[in-house]
Amino acid sequence: MTSPHIDLTDPTDLADLADRYTAVWNEPDADRRHQRITELWAPAGRQVLVDPPEEVRAVADHHQFLAPPLTVHGHDALEARVTRAYDNFIAAGEYAFVASGPATPLLGRHVLSLPWEMVTTADGTHAGGGVNVVELDEDGRILVDYQFIER
Repeated sequence: MTSPHIDLTDPTDLADLADRYTAVWNEPDADRRHQRITELWAPAGRQVLVDPPEEVRAVADHHQFLAPPLTVHGHDALEARVTRAYDNFIAAGEYAFVASGPATPLLGRHVLSLPWEMVTTADGTHAGGGVNVVELDEDGRILVDYQFIER
């Protein structure tokens, strides 16, 4: 299964990619979430949480290590990662993830930024956010997804 071809010169395609990306994280149906993941990420795709949570940084600091990035590989691990984020942040209905802009080409033909934010469902108030920098394969699916979360 491949994702739709992405024309990096078409603002509509770039906005659609950003919307499809955030939709994965909001998807309540496990089967649909799985489908969205396989459409967006290549089978060997990975996500790297560049700046891990404070707890991980504190443990690394305590042991005199640099905090490592956290990485998941492949559709099964990505599905577990997305499901965990959904359960932790979205399932209760208080928040939603939204694209805070279209995907923006960065380097060459296959590297894009995807800005996003977490907003309250009650009134859309900003509750967090970040940017993901993704590298796409020739089919327009994500090979590597570097996630940067604001602190």
